[in-house]
Amino acid sequence: DSASHGFSFKGIKDYLDCYRSGKLTPSQVAKNIIAMLEDSDKSTPPLRAIVQWDQEQIMLMAKASTARYRNKCTLSYLDGIPVCLKEEFKVVPYHHRVGTVYLGTEPETEDATVAKKLREAGAIIIGVSNMHELGAGTTGCNPNRYHKIPRNPYKPNHFTGGSSSGSAAAVAAGLCPVAIGTDGGGSVRIPASFCGVVGLKGTFGRISSHGSLPLSYSTVSVGPICTSVADAAIVYSILAEPDPLYPYGLKQPKATLSDMCAPDLKGLKLGVDWTFFKACDAEVLSICEKAVEHLQSLGASVVEVSLPEMEEVRVAHVICILSEMRDFLQPDFNKHFQEMNLDTRASLALASQFTALDYITANRQRTRSMRFLREIFTTVNCILTPAVASTAPRIYESDLLTGSSNLSFTVRSMRFMQLGNFTGIPGLVVPIGYSTAGLPISFQVMAKWWDEAVLLRIGLKLEQFRYQTKKPSIYYNILS
Repeated sequence: DSASHGFSFKGIKDYLDCYRSGKLTPSQVAKNIIAMLEDSDKSTPPLRAIVQWDQEQIMLMAKASTARYRNKCTLSYLDGIPVCLKEEFKVVPYHHRVGTVYLGTEPETEDATVAKKLREAGAIIIGVSNMHELGAGTTGCNPNRYHKIPRNPYKPNHFTGGSSSGSAAAVAAGLCPVAIGTDGGGSVRIPASFCGVVGLKGTFGRISSHGSLPLSYSTVSVGPICTSVADAAIVYSILAEPDPLYPYGLKQPKATLSDMCAPDLKGLKLGVDWTFFKACDAEVLSICEKAVEHLQSLGASVVEVSLPEMEEVRVAHVICILSEMRDFLQPDFNKHFQEMNLDTRASLALASQFTALDYITANRQRTRSMRFLREIFTTVNCILTPAVASTAPRIYESDLLTGSSNLSFTVRSMRFMQLGNFTGIPGLVVPIGYSTAGLPISFQVMAKWWDEAVLLRIGLKLEQFRYQTKKPSIYYNILS
């Protein structure tokens, strides 16, 4: 519980309070959501957070949840909670388009593991969310006819970030308190940061990605985007477990939330590589430095660490993710080249220049980097960085027609993200303030493999640093 001053996002607890007190039923909430989804499609410009939804499906799940509340036999903390999933996941009965115009020609008949688990938990799936085409970019700009460009709820003429663009926009705009994304190069954490909400990238393999398009099998992790760290913890605790259909996560230790609610951070050592930390915009740096002081004031000690070979990590991560995508998408590139967005074509064409030798060398770098991290994590509990080096970029008229391709922005936006994807360690981003232009600024905490619990513990304390939450300019209050 946190005492709120002024605006605060509606989270899982707000929904549960309404349901348990009888103030609202899941069916009434579902009706509100359907009305808001219609409104968000008609607004100028349209929000384009949820790109496929079905009134009948939403009402069916809501009705079942309403009956469970009436009979006092709810399934989990997510019973009756509205959620959306990135279009990268198979969700019955929607089209599995993955941000393209050519995939998913028929409606899905089988759910991805996470969609199945959310249904089993009683959640109301309100639809599938927009994404950067094939997850191949960090702006979320997708000009094709099915998707269009999702808008940042804080400033609709700015990008949401990508590639889980619609997931972050839906949460920030209040359409649902929980969304699921995938993260191969910051694709959960970048949009969460740009849209001023919380994003968790689990350890590689922690949450099953069975039933999502396997774009890059060695870098992609699944994670929740939520309005608060507590909500991210709830979703994490429901989704994080081995899945027989997803071999990468079979040997994982049990997920816990141990010490998450400890009153302070005494005994924790937080690692900072200041040279790396400072490579961001001045506005971002000044607020992130203050956030480090805030964590220190709660009893944590800050230890200077050196993250070696970060330039090599950057290049090697790009080689791994693009080579794997190019390998998986080879038939699409040959057959559907003309139907792809221009920036996707450019990325895949670039990927075709990498050799087997490059890929092997990149994976040797991965082994080295993981060894460095193992050593670092013997001296510190986590590594602190800003989340993204800048705030969300502006949308220009031309982007709406031809898309956006800005490699220097892509590289910069992924700067603090790639280490987590490349080595598989978990990362959490938490909003800590705003730029003078009113755009969200976020902070990142990374921990050793399988230690999401320490991220959530620090994340709860980071949330107290921001003295007020600004209301997004596009915001739907579903519970009013």
